[in-house]
Amino acid sequence: MYTLKKSLGQHFLKDKEVCDMIVVALKQHDFSRLLEVGPGGGAITGMLLEIPSIEFKAIEIDREKVAYLESAFPLIKGKLIEEDILESPVPFNEPFTMIGNFPYNISTQIVFKVLEWKDLVETMIGMFQKEVAIRICASPGTKDYGILSVLTQAYYKTEYLFDVNPESFNPPPKVTSGVIKLSKFGNPYGIDNHKKLVMVVKAAFGQRRKQLRNPLKPYFEKEVLQDEIFSKRAEQLSVQDFVNLVKKLK
Repeated sequence: MYTLKKSLGQHFLKDKEVCDMIVVALKQHDFSRLLEVGPGGGAITGMLLEIPSIEFKAIEIDREKVAYLESAFPLIKGKLIEEDILESPVPFNEPFTMIGNFPYNISTQIVFKVLEWKDLVETMIGMFQKEVAIRICASPGTKDYGILSVLTQAYYKTEYLFDVNPESFNPPPKVTSGVIKLSKFGNPYGIDNHKKLVMVVKAAFGQRRKQLRNPLKPYFEKEVLQDEIFSKRAEQLSVQDFVNLVKKLK
């Protein structure tokens, strides 16, 4: 058996029905390579290992869980990467799908990891704290719309799939979880400088209650700042609006 480590934010899924729903969502598109992040106690790992004709890998930072998984699922031997997902190099050289019940304490950073790997991650099915899941999928003009929403939706179609109650985990977390799906749709906004987009979006939402003219003043010429769009607040701008702003940088 194994112990649950609070320091790693471990809340392991135990609800078979929820596991089935996640795998059903995963199988709604074709894929050849699959990465499971944080398999932990292996709630869905056994089901993933049974998917025919795919290349499967899993990243797990906890040595004890690695030993447990290798004992419980002999098929996983040679497919486990014992690393921190946030420090890991991309595990495949060709397009792949990613799945995971992400620890709440690093879930936002995992989204940024997906964006770092965006050229290769085609689809992601992930479990997050519900508040984070809602933020990723939020629409412009809503209180939940922010940095995560804009940067994720610049490259992925986002879908909130379903809630997962605390009782579905061991130990139960103090919050509800949410499973979402990210589906890559290429680069429809014609983004040619991701770093500049990140810079503008983060600066804009850094003072989200103020007109954009204030937080973005250092980045644009005075004449450009007279544009009507700078009278709006960050949450009022669409992804396309932000991309257009990047093109006007000085």
